[in-house]
Amino acid sequence: MTDDPFDCAIIGGGPAGLTAAIYLARFRLKVRLIDAGDSRCALIPLTRNHAGFPDGIAGTELLARMRAQAERYGVEMVSGRCEQLERNGENFLVHGAAGAPFAARTVLLATGVVNRRPSGMEDSLHAETLARGLLRYCPVCDGYEVTDRNVAVLGTGRRGANEALFLRGYTRTITLIAPDGRHQFEEDDRQALEKADVAVIGGAPTGYRIDGDRLTFDVDGQALSCDSLYPALGSDIRSELIAGLGSRRSDDGCALVDDHQRTSVPWLYAAGDVVKGLDQISHAMGEAGVAATTIRNDLAERWPLRR
Repeated sequence: MTDDPFDCAIIGGGPAGLTAAIYLARFRLKVRLIDAGDSRCALIPLTRNHAGFPDGIAGTELLARMRAQAERYGVEMVSGRCEQLERNGENFLVHGAAGAPFAARTVLLATGVVNRRPSGMEDSLHAETLARGLLRYCPVCDGYEVTDRNVAVLGTGRRGANEALFLRGYTRTITLIAPDGRHQFEEDDRQALEKADVAVIGGAPTGYRIDGDRLTFDVDGQALSCDSLYPALGSDIRSELIAGLGSRRSDDGCALVDDHQRTSVPWLYAAGDVVKGLDQISHAMGEAGVAATTIRNDLAERWPLRR
């Protein structure tokens, strides 16, 4: 374990973690970022709603640019997964990356979430459909791209109904499919779907395949095709690390923070999709800027800033 602690250990190398790293390094703090290499941003083939890129930018390219910017200001990048966080006196110990545990005065959790995928879709097919826009996870990000197209939503209940109704603003052809073969709606959701002319069918989809420029699957023995499929299945929040420290989380696992991105554990902060929010790159970056500035100011009160 190094004797001189880092001012901040950032867990997660997505847009939130990298933005915070850039800010903190430019605040002339000593920063180490641990990146497991599985940011959701890397799965985006081309985002066209991120300001400043009128022709769009691939998620991998955006991450590469941000990483290079952080490294330019001296952020230490470590590839690997953080396995455990623990308190050690006034510092944190970070285990599972960069060999031996290392100490940090503060920790920023920016681990994000994992989308729940359609059951029965092989990894290789998932990757290809995602790259071709046949499978999409974020209607806020790319609903514009399915304007007047044939769209299917995989989901049920309030979440599935809301996603189908949101996409109805882009196209008249929406089909809502039950992921496990049976829909469960409240009456007001059912009426809203009917009023919006959203087709609702049961029968769990199977046999996913690409047929020309469309995604095809079978429902109750009948082949259905769409230009894009949106899974409305929710996501799993990567907040286990802070649970072990006793940090407060929401019922679905989101890190609970104050207006300055502080968790309930002193010197522990969180930003991005791991915090309940919009699940947008711009929103994650904004939270990261707030978190980094808070960390800098909190540290300044505790230790004299060095030059």
